[in-house]
Amino acid sequence: MKGKEYLFDMAMGSRRKEKKEEALKQDVLEQSMMYEKRIYDLEQMLDIAKSFCSTLDFSNLLESIVYICMAQMHVLGAEIFVRDLYSNEKFILETGKGNSDEEPSAIPVKSPIVSYLLEHQEPITFQDLKNDLKDCSDLDILEALSPTLIVPLIQKNHVNGLLILQERIIIEDDTAYTDYEKNQIQSIASLASVAINNASLLEKSSTDMMTHLKLKYYFFNVLTEALDNAFLQNQNLAVLMFDIDFFKKFNDTYGHECGDFVLTTVAELISKSLRETDVASRYGGEEFTVLLDKTGKADALLVAERIRSTINDYDFVFNDQHLHVTISGGVSVFDVDNNMVNSPNEFVNQADQGLYMSKNNGRNKVTFFDPAEHK
Repeated sequence: MKGKEYLFDMAMGSRRKEKKEEALKQDVLEQSMMYEKRIYDLEQMLDIAKSFCSTLDFSNLLESIVYICMAQMHVLGAEIFVRDLYSNEKFILETGKGNSDEEPSAIPVKSPIVSYLLEHQEPITFQDLKNDLKDCSDLDILEALSPTLIVPLIQKNHVNGLLILQERIIIEDDTAYTDYEKNQIQSIASLASVAINNASLLEKSSTDMMTHLKLKYYFFNVLTEALDNAFLQNQNLAVLMFDIDFFKKFNDTYGHECGDFVLTTVAELISKSLRETDVASRYGGEEFTVLLDKTGKADALLVAERIRSTINDYDFVFNDQHLHVTISGGVSVFDVDNNMVNSPNEFVNQADQGLYMSKNNGRNKVTFFDPAEHK
């Protein structure tokens, strides 16, 4: 009998030992999986940092941030409010602009929402924000985006923007964010904030603050690269140059404030007539240039004429005065076979010659520079 009890105790002890070993193995496996995930997440964070540093183009950067956050946080959508580059008085929903003519949604810099996010400096659910800021009218702007999490973009103790994460993809019937996920998105937001700050500095330094068009030197940098690509790929490239007709009379008759109004309105009308891939610049004074990528003679003339007619038909109203504003334009097209220009300066000068032909032939018209006629 004692022998059987001894064998039973031995068997039970062996089983307990096996269970302990299995539990230990399971614990080691879980710990190993956790550390592997964290190593993977750190590698992902490094890749994200590289991605954010790889572009200083404002639109491309914001698009990159949105898609990365959607993938990392398993959400169906994301939006970004960024501090307005020009007024610095509001956060504009940059990713929600699209092609609509309506003003994009905006949250004032002095909104209680911004103060709250700066104070807490951590991701917060919309419901928590709503509970703490019951009387804030700006909450309606956020609520329209169906947010599940709001993440402040902090740079040097200032809010650079707001990252809005929308509907989550359901995983195991749980849509709540874990503390680990919140820490992860906050790390991404910190990287994004630095990248946005750098991109905005470049955007400001390359943009004319009055017209919001690119500056001349930036235009030439882009044109140089575009010419190289057009040559390598044997594609067309067009440059348009415009000048406001009799611009001096607006300053002399109505004052410089009127002249500024005409400049900014013309710039806005030019911008609205272009594709996102096109580049418009304030070349100097009342002159503007436009770069049309992968565009031949017929399409370039069509765009230039559309801009001219839009401005000619537009009702410029300044201090109850209706002004008739017109522009003259010149068009030049790069072509490997017919117009192999040697430099960006030569290319722009050709468009400039077309512009002066328009001026000499009565103004308010567009003229194509034909290299065959100027050999």
